[in-house]
Amino acid sequence: MAKKLYVGGLSYNTKEDVLKDAFSKAGTVESAVIIIDKMTGRSKGFGFVEMASDEGAEKAIKMLDGKELDGRKITVNEARPMEDRPSRQTHQRKFNRSDRGGFGKRHKDRF
Repeated sequence: MAKKLYVGGLSYNTKEDVLKDAFSKAGTVESAVIIIDKMTGRSKGFGFVEMASDEGAEKAIKMLDGKELDGRKITVNEARPMEDRPSRQTHQRKFNRSDRGGFGKRHKDRF
């Protein structure tokens, strides 16, 4: 069964094929993805590699965790499931205009 690995500390210049080549030394790589910032189009400095087997994943962690790739020391460990985050709508509702402090209305007797 395939196992997904988190890879952190990547150089902003690291490409997916370099990542795939590095991990293929430990076993068969199903996929290698570097996470890109939507606004800037630049790498966020981390990604995910899916290994074909649990054995390949364990070997990749032992081989590559703490090692250098493209001039940066990388972190490799088993990926955790994505945690639920509150929706942005909830956050915005929490801080609506009526809740803001500051210099809204001036009181006649203060000035």
